[in-house]
Order: sequence, then structure tokens, then C-alpha cells
Amino acid sequence: MQTGCEWLRGTGPDAEIVVSSRIRLARNLAQFPFISRADESTRSDLEKLLYEKLQNLSAGPRLSYFDVRNLSNLDRQFLMERQLISKELADGEGARGVAVDQGQSVSVMINEEDHLRMQVVRSGFSLDECWKDIDQLDDAIEEDVTYAFSEELGYLTACPTNVGTGIRVSVMLHLPALHMTKEIQKVLGALQKISLAVRGLYGEGSSASGQFFQISNQITLGQSEQQIIEKLHEVVPNIISYERRVREALLKDNRAKLHDQISRATGILQKAQTISSEETMDLLSSVRLGVSLGMLDDLDMHSVNELFIHTQPAHLQKIRGETLDSGERNAARAAYLRSRLAEA
Repeated sequence: MQTGCEWLRGTGPDAEIVVSSRIRLARNLAQFPFISRADESTRSDLEKLLYEKLQNLSAGPRLSYFDVRNLSNLDRQFLMERQLISKELADGEGARGVAVDQGQSVSVMINEEDHLRMQVVRSGFSLDECWKDIDQLDDAIEEDVTYAFSEELGYLTACPTNVGTGIRVSVMLHLPALHMTKEIQKVLGALQKISLAVRGLYGEGSSASGQFFQISNQITLGQSEQQIIEKLHEVVPNIISYERRVREALLKDNRAKLHDQISRATGILQKAQTISSEETMDLLSSVRLGVSLGMLDDLDMHSVNELFIHTQPAHLQKIRGETLDSGERNAARAAYLRSRLAEA
């Protein structure tokens, strides 16, 4: 698990703006009640059944399984920071687990809100590749189990907003220029009008720290998977183009101010003796912008993306090999940044 995440690679189409693409499917087994109605014995039976199915898939990647009940709070937070499990699975009770492939691009949660929550993540704007992989995985699982399905409604899920296709298509965008010029409010308003949700780096309930915005569909009923994916294919390139135009305008009209902001951010990260996670995210956002604009030659996109994740609380404690309180984490985070940037 100490190896890098797929979505941190910094490669793929439009990777300087699109950090990652993700497709998630929610599924339930026909012969079992929803998780909210299942007792502990039923949950255990579900976990055992699905664990065995995932270990013997006819197609798809080889998956390693983690019993979430047996993980420490730190390990659960670590998996959350890597976006391999949700807060709901981490904080839940009873039998539950997650299966993850070696490249950490595929994860399958068991006994979260639904019996199965599978996801595929790719670096850059790669929705078609995500769909190909998750469709294959979904078919492989369905060979051995019967999903809860209605001819009228589609796939049945615990939350009504997921009924139908059970699909959630999302793209994580880094939009510092739109944020700096306050043009982001126009974008967010337009997305709301066409029923697309906007969340922060860690999904529902999280803020857009570091100027990362996660855009996803809200409607799953009455549309096919391809129609939902196509909607994101139509909308996201317009946002990418808008961000690029604003970046070019900033370079042309405010180059000195922009260079100063990026240089100050780099200087603080190189010299700080203590720094919070929130400040780190905002400063690294400026550094990432500087790398994408060619104003910083010593760093590449993968390295900056890694700094975002390695300075999160659980990752930082894993790197240090010790449990740290908030103040100790702030000092350790600053030391880690100084070391990594000195190497660069």
C-alpha cells in the first residue's frame, strides 16, 4: 500500500487540469436485505459470499482484500486519503471490507451503504477507459450472483438517488485560475443548472481545498450509463478550455503577480518549520499551477501530486512510523516538505 496511487501519476489526457476520472457502481444482491435492514449475521454471510466471489473472478484484476474491522483507525484513514474507501465504510460497524488491485485503480467495498460499491479510477480525463474496466468487472461479478434489479426501475439501491443505473461518474479538476479570478462561481452555477454535483477532493461534505473540484452526475434514473458518461464528456472539456484561457490571460496580463504568488508558495513550503494540512494544500495548488505553466522546472506533476497525498495526516504518520498529535503533525509535515523540495 505504500506504492503510488493510479490517480496521482499526473499523466493521461489533460492531466495538468484533470487530476483523475472515476466511475463507481452501486449493486445489491437480490436474496439479501439492504444493509440498513441486515442484522450482523446477514452482514457476515454477505461479506463471506462476496469475498469468495472477488477472489475467484473469471475476469478483471487480482484483488487484495482488507477486513476493515481489523484495521486500525490510522489504516482506515490512510485508505480514505487514498480514496479507496469511503468515510461510511471506515466509520461503519460489523462485517465489512474492501478489495483493491495492485495499482490501486480498482477498489470494491463490501457492506457500505449497498452490498457492493465498486470503483475504477484513472489519471487524467479517461472516462471511457474507466467505463470499459468497471463494466468488465461488473459483468464478472454478475456471473456468480444475482443483482437486485427491476425491469421498470433498473438496479435497486439503498439510496433512491442511485436507483436505475447505480452509476456515479466523476472527474476531479484542479481549477486555480478560475478560483483566483472568481470565475469559478459562474462555472458552479452553470453546473448546478444542468444537475451536476460539485464536491471537494474527498467527495460529499468536503470543501474544495487546494482548488480541487469533483464534478459528478446527480441523476441515475431514466438515463443509460453511456448517456450519463456522455454528459460529462460534453461538459468537462468546456471547463478545461475555460481554465486554460484564464491561465493564458493571467500569464499575459499579470505574469509578475502570478510568478510572485508561485514563488512565495514555493518559498514557504521550502522554509516553513510548522504548517497545517489546509495551508499546505493551498500552497501546493499554486506550485502545481507553476509546474503546469512551465514556471517551475525542478518539479514534475507526479511529484507535486504525491506531496498532496503524503502530507495528509495518516500518510504523514505512516511515513514517520509513529502516532502524532496535531502540533507534531504540523512540524513533521514541514520537515517532510523541506526534505522533498530540497531533493528536487
